[in-house]
Amino acid sequence: MRVPVSWRGQAFNQVPDSDNRIHSDELAQQYGFTGALVPGVTISCYLVQPAVQAWGLHWLERGAAHATIKAPVYDERDFQVEVTPQPAADRYHAQLFSEERLCATAEVWLPDSLEVEPEYQHHPLMTDEYSAPVASRDVMEKLRQNGCLAKSFLWSADHEMATYLREQAAMPALLRTPANTEGVESDSGYGNMSFLLGCANRHFAAAARMSPWIHLEIRAQNFQAVPLNTPLISEMTITELFSKKGHEFADCVFNLFMADSKRCVCSIQQRAIYKMRSS
Repeated sequence: MRVPVSWRGQAFNQVPDSDNRIHSDELAQQYGFTGALVPGVTISCYLVQPAVQAWGLHWLERGAAHATIKAPVYDERDFQVEVTPQPAADRYHAQLFSEERLCATAEVWLPDSLEVEPEYQHHPLMTDEYSAPVASRDVMEKLRQNGCLAKSFLWSADHEMATYLREQAAMPALLRTPANTEGVESDSGYGNMSFLLGCANRHFAAAARMSPWIHLEIRAQNFQAVPLNTPLISEMTITELFSKKGHEFADCVFNLFMADSKRCVCSIQQRAIYKMRSS
């Protein structure tokens, strides 16, 4: 098995027109940032790329990661991911630096054995016409107590998170989406972690209307690789709500399932600020 190695790249904000306007220059600057923030899920993806590059399909099928965002990364800025292998051959520590700042850290590993795979809970599915309430502590508390609607997604080559770098050629071959895959067996095009973690992000933002909000930390466990053109269903549970330094935080668990088999592909624990303090 290959050893994960450090790498360099240029940060890419795939969603400048996102409903979360923290990914736009105008609103990000109003909150004191230099410019549009690269999504936290994309930063996390940069930290796990060495695992996909070294361990391939093994990591997509059972890999795990714990990533924490410590400072913003800006669109088109250079970054470097420094990998420190741990005593166990199937584990490493990663740090992401940009503009001489430590912006994110992660522990990434291949578990000796998988956790118990989450079971599909048959949560009612969010319709296209669903109108979410505006996020507030009361609204989030009701969602925590009463449960959240599930949300559907489709992994495809057309998805805006299909690449987390401007050029797919810089991504591991397993994650590149071929131009034409119809009727062709392929060993590429699997769902990347920017997309999978992004499903959790989008589900979170669909449950209650919020802008801006900031993704801070994830713990993720893979159970299945996601082939191209796979429909998914995300089930969401809010586990904790709290305030700190004027910000409102939410801890949530998202389990992503293949829509047809209801097999879990990834379980994600996420911490995010859903309401930022007024500047």
